[in-house]
Formats: sequence, C-alpha cells, structure tokens
Amino acid sequence: NPIGKVASSNYARLCRHRVGKPSFGTRKLSILGCSAPREQFGTRPNRSLSHVSEALNVVLHFKENSMPKDSFIVSPQIPEPARNLLAVVRSRLKLTKADGMQLIQDGGVRVNGRFCMKSHQQLEPGDKMEIDWIKQPPRPPAGRKNQDSSTFRIVFEDEHLVVVHKPANLLTVPTLHRESKTLLSLVTSHVRQYESADQAYCVHRLDRGVSGLLVFAKSLEMAEKIRDQFAARKPDRKYIAICAGTWRKPNGTIQSYLATDENLNRYSTSDKEAGELAITHYVVREEWKDASMLEIQLETGRRNQIRVHLAESSHPILGDPRYRSHQAEHWAWPHRRIALHAESLGFEHPRTGKPLQFTCSWPDEFRSFQRRMNKGSNS
Repeated sequence: NPIGKVASSNYARLCRHRVGKPSFGTRKLSILGCSAPREQFGTRPNRSLSHVSEALNVVLHFKENSMPKDSFIVSPQIPEPARNLLAVVRSRLKLTKADGMQLIQDGGVRVNGRFCMKSHQQLEPGDKMEIDWIKQPPRPPAGRKNQDSSTFRIVFEDEHLVVVHKPANLLTVPTLHRESKTLLSLVTSHVRQYESADQAYCVHRLDRGVSGLLVFAKSLEMAEKIRDQFAARKPDRKYIAICAGTWRKPNGTIQSYLATDENLNRYSTSDKEAGELAITHYVVREEWKDASMLEIQLETGRRNQIRVHLAESSHPILGDPRYRSHQAEHWAWPHRRIALHAESLGFEHPRTGKPLQFTCSWPDEFRSFQRRMNKGSNS
C-alpha cells in the first residue's frame, strides 16, 4: 500500500532516531574523492515523513565486531526497499540526501572493496561497506589568502590519466563540508574543458598542507587499476620532509600499526587487530643544529603515516598543526604549511603497462629554509 512504500523509502531517516552516533571508517573507502557525472544518478521524489507512523517496528543493526573498526556489514534486518546505497549511507552518517549523494559521487564509499558511485545500487545482506570521511586540520585564519591555493601544474597528461603538482593549502578532495574549490574540482574542470573526459578520478591524496605529485585518472576503470597498484605497494613514492631535531642514525625504517582515535587523529599501536600496518623508510639528506631534512620512501600509504611516524620519533615535521605542534615550530619556518613535499612518483601506466616516473622541484619555502640554515651554520 502507499503508506508501506513511503515507510520503506524513508526507513533510513527513521533509523536516525533509533541508532546512536556512528563513528567513521579507518579503512579507505576511499578515495578520496572520486566523482561520477551527475547524469548517472537517478532522482526520486522527496516524500514527507509526515505520512509515516513512528510505530514502524524495524531495527538497524550493524555487525561491527567482525570487521575492522568503523567498517560494517549490511544487516539482513534492513528491509530490502531501504537497502540501497544512499539510504544506508545516510542512515550511517546522519546526512541529508544532498550530502549523502555528494559523498557517494566523490568516491567516499566502497562495497566489497570496490568503489561504488551509484546511489541507487541495491545492497545485499553481508556486503562489506567502507565509508571514508577524513577530518581536516584547522583552516588558516580568515582574511589571509593561502599562497597558490587555486593553482596546480600539470606534469604529464594523456587520454587516460593526468599527473599534477599540488600546491600546499589546497584540499585534494572535499570533506563533508563540501568545499567547492579542491584539486579534484580544478582537475575535473580542466579535463572537461580540454579533454573528452567528463570527470577526473583521484586515486590517492595528499593532506591540505602538503605539496607534491598526485595522479588522477580520466575514467573509473583506469582509477581502479592504479588504485590496485597502490594496494599492492607497487608505486614508488618519495617525499622530502624537514623535521625538528637531529637523528642518531643516518637512515632507518619505522614500522607500526596505525589506529584512529575518537577525534580522528592517528597513532601507533602494537595491536595488529586495532591498526593498519605502516612502513616508512628514511634517509637523512642534511642536518643542522636543530633540524633535519629527510628523504622518505613509503612502503605503505596510510593516512598521516609520515607525520605520525616522525612525530612519535620525537621529530615532528615543521609546521604540522596536528602532531606535536609545539615541537614543530621553528624560527626559520614561518610558513602556513607542513614541511612535507611529495617529490617523486612512479607507477605503471594502467593501460599500456609502461613504467612511468615523475619528479617535481622543491617549493620555494624548502630552498629558503635550506639557505637560511646554511647561512646560520656558516656565520
């Protein structure tokens, strides 16, 4: 009957009154920002809840214990009409329809390990869901425009992908605040203007305050293939970091399991079940009295991995507002950004299999710091 249909379609909204506040996934759903053309998504009439009886006796139950924390399994107790992707995502995160749709379009959801960008996709009991929302560091105070916050440089481009140099203080992808100006939106505007592609797909990300190389795909198929390379730890990723203090060893490896606290900060744990394996290799390139420049190679690519590993080693990255920020201040680094730069990126072309290797020059802030420190050492 009509009332039953309305009740089913609004099941997720009712569940918001029946389920406690959710927490967010530590596994990457990730992407961290992939989008799909708006034409792919159907629209449905917005039915009012006034026709729905609050006596609807349904229970939404997420089977948390058998999955990593904050990932979940679709419960068989969810009625089939309410078991579509958008309804489940909205219920889980307590989102409006527009925000839930945007999160799905931005590549924030994976089902059984695959990106899912169709809001109307029907889910099955037992499907493994991963939803990613990464809390961003605080924004700089209003009134001060971030340097180079609206520009990026193309390093390589063909019909399948584009490699870009991201400036610092530009989000790679939108957060739940749905920022309109991100690297994803800028690259998407570029491919729509100059290419036949309708959308750019981001397969990995850099934090807002970090600069350097990122690759975007021009189709979901290519994005999945590059993403699979990252999952298999195949890409070659080298970073330059300027951190506080000096190191006892000229090189080494930091390994831990990274977990996430209730404020979405990352921390190391020895519990394999509680965190994700993270491996960071470093070499000291240059040292001064109270700071060091490192070359870092990632074996794994966890969120905030380099920042956490260096901070927990008592050498936080200069300018980091989140991890040991009091130690990350330095007289020669007045810049509103993190002293971390993705210098080198290598991977196989997703279509041809040809090895690709890219490098980009250091930002001016890094060279300025180096000159000031060397001048101070020689005086």
